[in-house]
Amino acid sequence: MRVVSLESPILVGILNVTPDSFSDGGKYTDVKSATEHALQLVNAGAKIIDVGGESTRPGSERVSVEEQIARTEPVIRSIREHSDVCISIDTTQAEVARAAIAADANCVNDVSAGVEDDAMFSFAADTGAGLVLMHRRLPPELDQYSDKYDVVPQSIDIVKVVIDWLLERVEKAMSAGVSESAIAIDPGLGFGKSVEQNIQLIEECHRFVGLGHPVFVGASRKSFIGAASGIKSPMMRDSASVLAAQEMYLQGVQIFRVHNVLEHARMLQSHAQVNANKH
Repeated sequence: MRVVSLESPILVGILNVTPDSFSDGGKYTDVKSATEHALQLVNAGAKIIDVGGESTRPGSERVSVEEQIARTEPVIRSIREHSDVCISIDTTQAEVARAAIAADANCVNDVSAGVEDDAMFSFAADTGAGLVLMHRRLPPELDQYSDKYDVVPQSIDIVKVVIDWLLERVEKAMSAGVSESAIAIDPGLGFGKSVEQNIQLIEECHRFVGLGHPVFVGASRKSFIGAASGIKSPMMRDSASVLAAQEMYLQGVQIFRVHNVLEHARMLQSHAQVNANKH
């Protein structure tokens, strides 16, 4: 398995091979355009390419295992022919993950943290694949955008709610044989949280860092970024997304899943330069 060093923060380039993702759906649905975009993301500074064959945007329709594999496996094989970059498969289904790892992907980004498919943990244990466990309050088909809830989600301490749930999922994964060193945790920005809850998660993400697992975050272009910044178009939210990433970087977050790798790379480089000058 390829191992990605976390000595410095790393960027995960988003590659949605879907027709319906909220920001870039339909842009990379054939192998050629998907591979070209992946290589552009690598050149811009991505250390991981996260390939997804099912949109997780609020209100999206579920995609069969067979269709997810048909969308993602040829793309993963093609990327691997051109690059040794670490590849993750964005799926909640162990069968899709199995096909991806067989195609030479390295890790699994499971936005359900093993809830949707009991076989995910045993699969990760058997293969040694890296595993991202994310918190979500609702599956995509039941969710709404963070600024569009009919009933706004409430909690006294959303950070504690998410931490307690993630620790329970980590324990389940490890009891199934997944190595602690293979697990990263993701607070699930956007997934079932209000704008205010997302902002609190960002402002207090040092509490996740303190748990000792690598922290993986995905704020890029999401609706709460739009609501907080007043920017309606997802494609125009990159600069605001970078500011959110910077806030989390300064609290010790290590892994950032982003659309615009170049802008985020510039932010990380500027901080690295500042730190180098201090020494």
